[in-house]
Amino acid sequence: MSAPVPDLAGWAASGALHLTGRADGPPVLGPGDPAGRVAADLATVAAHGHARAARTEDSGERLPGVGVLGERAALLGLTRSGPASCGGAFRTVPTTDGWFGLSLARDDDVALVPALVERPLDDAVGADDADDAWRAVRDWARALTRAEAAGRAALLGLPHAAWPPLPADHREPVETLVGGRRSRVGERPLVVDLSALWAGPLCAHLLGLTGCTVVKVEDPRRPDGARRAPGRFFDLLHAGHDSVGVRLAGDGPGRLLDLLLRADLVIESSRPRALRQHGIVAEELVAAGVSWLSITARGRASDTVGFGDDVAVAGGLAVEDRGQLLPVGDAIADPLTGVRAAAAAAAALAQEHAALLDVSMLHVVRSCLVPAVPPPHVVRRSASGWDLLTDGARHAVLPPRSRQPAGTAAPLGRHDDRWWP
Repeated sequence: MSAPVPDLAGWAASGALHLTGRADGPPVLGPGDPAGRVAADLATVAAHGHARAARTEDSGERLPGVGVLGERAALLGLTRSGPASCGGAFRTVPTTDGWFGLSLARDDDVALVPALVERPLDDAVGADDADDAWRAVRDWARALTRAEAAGRAALLGLPHAAWPPLPADHREPVETLVGGRRSRVGERPLVVDLSALWAGPLCAHLLGLTGCTVVKVEDPRRPDGARRAPGRFFDLLHAGHDSVGVRLAGDGPGRLLDLLLRADLVIESSRPRALRQHGIVAEELVAAGVSWLSITARGRASDTVGFGDDVAVAGGLAVEDRGQLLPVGDAIADPLTGVRAAAAAAAALAQEHAALLDVSMLHVVRSCLVPAVPPPHVVRRSASGWDLLTDGARHAVLPPRSRQPAGTAAPLGRHDDRWWP
């Protein structure tokens, strides 16, 4: 049997290779075959979309290609910034046996750094800005093993990674629990999107392009953080979707439950206890005939939190280069997971029984690591930019590009009257 061959042409065209490496150096080829995996998953989404279109005479909208991996960077103006992530929130620091990675994307994460390093930040470095927080983390981690550093971060609920990757439970990227018979199998399935940021909304976006009706639900007190992103990234993922607001206090959970019971599919990206405390239990809705897709860092059984860059490194998508560790792409675990989730959801929506789809971002990443070692290659500057040369083939390394958003995303709560009884 011949060894797997990665889709290098797709990877070079996706924008993700262009985003991997140092700001002052060439693009660097990482392990695995992320582009090939994304192309296969998009083909699954398209096949189910075409089947629905044939029944409804609704052609839907064209799905993106592997360029989906670089769209956020294109819209936000991000470039390769190794050894930091493209967005700058994730960095790695040396340990006694490798590297420890940490995402300080939120103010709350920065505020936990003194607890992580076990001393006041101002005593450690003399100030309280993010750069000084990173210096404190670097000083703290250098005397620890990567497992010790990761264990401390996990205890505090900080999004983190260790390299080389630490062992993880063996499981499939998407685990499926079959539930009750669906009471209806509509030709334009209703998808209720409770997720935020990138992976979940990308899944909803792709399903919307295949003819699903998508309703995005947010708590006005804590709206989707992607609404604050520059560029038109939020518009790209949410244009054409209805928007409703619900406060998860008072009678809010009851109103939300009424909407969820009308859905064909619910997408969410929080840990199970977040909704259970409000009386919304995924397993009960699945038993009642509503499919439920849950995206978490390491599966519903884990309390670990994670973002696209740290989960990617924890899963094995990184490059050791000249004594430093470089992340691959831009928060690449997010688009990899969003596309894989859309493929699983599209298949589930074609079934008569509901299903609970438990999607682990970490295991999605790990499933892309075949082959684990990049083939012999060289990256050279060309008149137009950079070229990837391997086995006699030349692939132009394209910068990230984005589709134009189909419109402007609806303001939060614009469609409350349409969906709340």
